[in-house]
Amino acid sequence: MVNTKQKGFTLVEIAIVLVIIGLLLGGILKGQELINSARVRNLADQNSGTQAAYYGFIDRYRAVPGDMTAANACNAIGASNLPTTANCTGTPAIGGNGNGSLDAEDYPEAAALWAQLAGAGFIQGSFTGIAANDAAYVASTVAPVNAFNGRVMLTRSDSYAVETGTPSARLAFVFGNQIPVSILRELDVKIDDSQPATGVLRHTDVTGGTTVFNTTAACVTAGTPDIWNIDGAEQSCNAMFIY
Repeated sequence: MVNTKQKGFTLVEIAIVLVIIGLLLGGILKGQELINSARVRNLADQNSGTQAAYYGFIDRYRAVPGDMTAANACNAIGASNLPTTANCTGTPAIGGNGNGSLDAEDYPEAAALWAQLAGAGFIQGSFTGIAANDAAYVASTVAPVNAFNGRVMLTRSDSYAVETGTPSARLAFVFGNQIPVSILRELDVKIDDSQPATGVLRHTDVTGGTTVFNTTAACVTAGTPDIWNIDGAEQSCNAMFIY
């Protein structure tokens, strides 16, 4: 009988392999953490940039972007800087009713806002400035998108969560849907109080309704207080920042 010597990995070799696997897994997890942090920072920066542009426009023109009438916008900003010169006085016009504030969840004014901000040089991008309803707002280049390709909006709205009572219409930046709940929770921790129904960052309360404001009910677990439902791992949540 011939004795054969079986070959295998030594303990040292196995240990080296395990260390390498651990380093790879650690690198993947760290990379994902960095990606998530970058997305959270992108959402926060988009909100603060919009806020600065909005108030900068008011300081320069003494009018609210989006609410400024089409004729006044063409005169103040310049017709050549707006999407279509015919819409200075044409139909539909790129502008609002000039009543001094954005009307609550008004799509024509919300759409005109981005075109007027871009025309005045406060934001980058090319926007049509025209949307009669929710479907038109989300289906075309009317507004910027968030890091997850959901349309954002700046409007007056009462479509946000509250712990008690009834919300009132407030000027708010809608982050847009399609945002994972873990990202919104991290954003809430970063810029507010980490709770979806208190503070300046609120979970939207529209489920199965308009697309811009739409969210998934399971993004939040009801309680005292409400909390972001991280365990549910919902991938299409939404929130707004109340100015």
